[in-house]
Amino acid sequence: MNTAAQEVSDLLNRLSESATLAMSRKSRELQEKGVHVINLSLGEPDFDTPDFIKEAAKEGIDQNFTHYMPVNGYADFREAICSKFERDNGLRYTPDQIVVSTGAKQSIINVILATVNKGDEVILPAPYWVSYIEMVKMAGAEPVVIPSSIDSDYKISSETLEAHITDKTRMIIFSSPCNPSGSVYSEEELRSFAGVLEKHPEVLIVSDEIYEHINYTSNHFSIGAIESVKDQVITVNGVSKGFAMTGWRIGYIGAPTWIAKACTKLQGQFTSGASGISQRAAKAAVEADPSVTQSMKGDFLKRRELITNLLSEIDGFAVNKPEGAFYMFPNVSALFGKSDGEKTIENSDDLAEYILTSGHVATVSGAAFGSPKCLRISYAAAEKDLIEAVKRIKNAISKLS
Repeated sequence: MNTAAQEVSDLLNRLSESATLAMSRKSRELQEKGVHVINLSLGEPDFDTPDFIKEAAKEGIDQNFTHYMPVNGYADFREAICSKFERDNGLRYTPDQIVVSTGAKQSIINVILATVNKGDEVILPAPYWVSYIEMVKMAGAEPVVIPSSIDSDYKISSETLEAHITDKTRMIIFSSPCNPSGSVYSEEELRSFAGVLEKHPEVLIVSDEIYEHINYTSNHFSIGAIESVKDQVITVNGVSKGFAMTGWRIGYIGAPTWIAKACTKLQGQFTSGASGISQRAAKAAVEADPSVTQSMKGDFLKRRELITNLLSEIDGFAVNKPEGAFYMFPNVSALFGKSDGEKTIENSDDLAEYILTSGHVATVSGAAFGSPKCLRISYAAAEKDLIEAVKRIKNAISKLS
């Protein structure tokens, strides 16, 4: 066959494979060879979707929500999202400012492709979720990465943010609680950000709040509730994490009307509306009192205490205590340069690979999240698996010198 016929697009060549999905793939390949691998690489709750949500989906089938739906979501679901935003977040949106998508990932790429141009700059406080930077590249924009460290709990200051804003800055994207660090920006910190960003009304603020219900602080605060910047904010949320609904693929945004319309137009040429059955299930989730998520959060909190203590016992792992999500993000740079006699650990990519092949535990290199000194370890797993996983990691690390 003609070689040119097999050439992929320049756009695809600009993108990297998702590191989390790549590690999961490598884990599966080992398992297919008969190796027992404990997979702590994916951000997926190990709980099942609550029964009342499944019942709502069954009712949706019986009520024939099986036809094409509005691109931006069923009207009553968008109304329910508006009520949820006001009840839980102090955010006031109207249904025409809501767009329902096939997961929060699509919500974010919709916003980027609908508002960002080639050559624009998009600020990404690091660590950032692995797909943010690839989405920015997809739009032809320039990612501006602001590093942070474990000493600041992987959070940036408003002063640092201000220093990175230029006349090309179009957007800032961040998550709180954060994937991968679990860090949570407080109301005071977000108000400080707003004090900077209100001086730049052309800069859009994408606030990814998908881990809202897995927050161990006293309160989740949404930057969109701050009056001075509300017209700049796109609030991203969904049901995957807090309600254990990853496979239902429902995310949504609340945004200024012009952005919501733009995202609807874009989505209309990609996927159209998200699954009608999934929307009926997600409607039941967002209408429920948030207390229904407490038992899952309680289990995650217990696991956080367990894995924090266990990881702290590993030489070369610097550990903090994250305030949300279900990830640990240890600094492992003390292990760089060490070897087991055959393999030398030059960076976190090498360490993640070494832990997989030698310890049979799947983690993800921090380099994929803009923090190359770290590893992301998900504790969305049973306690016995976490204990065994850390035991394996500790044993593998002990062979390095």
